[in-house]
Amino acid sequence: MKKILGLLLVSVFLLMGIVGCNEEKKDSKIILGTNAEFPPFEYREKGEITGFDMELARAISKKMGRELEIKDMAFDGLIPALQSKKIDFIAAGMTATDERRKNVNFTASYYESSQVIIVNVENNEIKGVKDLEGKKVGVQLGTTGDTEAQKIKGVKLKKYNAAFAGVMELKNKKIEAIILDSEPAANFVRENKGLKILPENLTKEEYAMAISKGNESLLKEIDGALKELRENGEYDRLFEKYFSEK
Repeated sequence: MKKILGLLLVSVFLLMGIVGCNEEKKDSKIILGTNAEFPPFEYREKGEITGFDMELARAISKKMGRELEIKDMAFDGLIPALQSKKIDFIAAGMTATDERRKNVNFTASYYESSQVIIVNVENNEIKGVKDLEGKKVGVQLGTTGDTEAQKIKGVKLKKYNAAFAGVMELKNKKIEAIILDSEPAANFVRENKGLKILPENLTKEEYAMAISKGNESLLKEIDGALKELRENGEYDRLFEKYFSEK
């Protein structure tokens, strides 16, 4: 009887160890939500999601000792996915706005940006935001560009899930302008001849990573890792890689 009880106890402890290992493995993974349509911050290259945000997120997860899983989805679906716990955090060139802070917490900012207007090079009629009144203007759905465009009197908005789709319609003259974040806008203009960025900046904003309300431990972990990456020069190396003059 003692031998049987001893074997049962050993079996129980082994089972507890296996469950513990599985829980530890589960906890070691962290799920990132992004929209891989926003170069150079996130985009697909040879089947892999890469970009400044993605490399920064990988470096952060490595500092945290956790495996990173990336889920690509529509930009306007990111915060709902975070709230429903389908993802653990967001890195998607997301501006830390007061409106978004009602639903999520943000890390320390890691990039400064602005909203700009792209038009075709031969378009001399549109010189700034005031000239967009009554015009056909493209935006990426759910972005701060979308928010800013809605303030324009009589604007005829066309919203896209991917910024690239709007850029192509601008080139084909199906819309008259598109409002985008400054760095992706510069990237699209470099890659697509016949487009120009107007000198006016519509906003001044900061990108940050989003974490669900109440998850203070993860917020602290990510902020700590980000701070360390800034101090050890790894952040600067990534910044130089993606934003040096080309």
